[in-house]
Amino acid sequence: MSTDMTKGSVVKSLLSFTIPLVLSGLLQQLFNWVDAFIVGNVNGELALAGIGATTSIYNLFITVITGFTAGLSVLTAQQYGRGEKEKIKGTLSSYSIILGLFFLSVAIAGIAFTDGILHLMNTPGNIFSSAEGYLRIILIGIPFLAVYNTYSAILRGIGNSRAPFAAVLISSIANVVLDLVFVIGFDYGARGAAIATAVSQAAMTVFIIFYAHSKYPILRFSSSSAEAVKEGAAFGLPPAVQSGASSIGNVILQQFMNGFGEKTVAAITTSYRIDTVILLPITNLGSGIATVAAQNIGAGNEERARKVLKVGMVMMALVSVFLTFVVLLFGSPLIALFGLTAETVEIGRAFFYGIAPFYVVFGLGMAIRGYLEGCGDMLFSGLAGISFLVVRIICSYALDDIFGNMVIAYAEAIAWIFLLSLVSFRYFRKKRTVVESASV
Repeated sequence: MSTDMTKGSVVKSLLSFTIPLVLSGLLQQLFNWVDAFIVGNVNGELALAGIGATTSIYNLFITVITGFTAGLSVLTAQQYGRGEKEKIKGTLSSYSIILGLFFLSVAIAGIAFTDGILHLMNTPGNIFSSAEGYLRIILIGIPFLAVYNTYSAILRGIGNSRAPFAAVLISSIANVVLDLVFVIGFDYGARGAAIATAVSQAAMTVFIIFYAHSKYPILRFSSSSAEAVKEGAAFGLPPAVQSGASSIGNVILQQFMNGFGEKTVAAITTSYRIDTVILLPITNLGSGIATVAAQNIGAGNEERARKVLKVGMVMMALVSVFLTFVVLLFGSPLIALFGLTAETVEIGRAFFYGIAPFYVVFGLGMAIRGYLEGCGDMLFSGLAGISFLVVRIICSYALDDIFGNMVIAYAEAIAWIFLLSLVSFRYFRKKRTVVESASV
């Protein structure tokens, strides 16, 4: 059911929209967690490192998809706030086809050039075979994810974050069962984990399509239009380019990290799996602020949109501090669950102690950035993300001699501080411009 978030309690709107997002994100991360947990404990640390070595490549495609569709979600929320339901249908029809076909081509190319990609990534020889087998198969799910995220974004834009959660829940259950079958039952190792994930992603996509078509007449296919493509591109391309650039930067950082050896690769990639899950409430609350603000902007209620930011920042600060204590207390035991050696777990513990104190900085930055995106300031948000990446890469290489393999944590923390400063400056500048215009 769609939700009008232009009325009632702001706190209730943010919570009711964000909680299903967080749960969906947790279950999506469970794909990689289950893969890593089972492979690490059944096939050992080298097989786990092989999966970890492909993470930045795989995420390159995923983040472009989620970046573009996040823009579509903001566009849809504004259209819904303005009551332009026919435009929503055109956006869905156009981009489920465009993104599906584009990422099908990307997946085919990625599968064809897997060996060359992994060589360019400086993948250690003793984990190359596991990485190759895993990456070739996991790429099959990319086109399904493109279509799924398009439908999911449109549903979120009209206020329904529960249906995407239901789709991910079904997929997660299937993924766990298939992991047990292919990794343990058939002893396929990393390849088995990839098969389980790709099949589960296909099931998730089929579910969300049937749900949307049966529940919402405005989400049934119609003819595409040049206007829908143009408007969708204006909202989707900036975050997609930023997300793609960020992922390319992560590929560079992955290559940089690979130079520290397989123990650091296993420790940091496993820590990032945990860190990504821990940060889901922050990233999804930022998305919630963007969507709720966008509906209110579309409805012409800018005062309520600003209230969404103020309430969201208080919620974000509280959540961020809580998550800092969670990761400091439970980060190391969680890393150990993946079958890593004591030395590798210690590297992961040091990573968490370096980055967790800066969670609140990241949270406040995501709150302001979400509000700016809800206002339609997608180009600035994209440029801010690219600037964040540049700072992170520069700091990683410049501070290498000082921090060693922990430079990965401190470089990201410094980049978070930079991002918060950048979006804060943009917000206050926009606010001052509005005040000056009103006084004229």
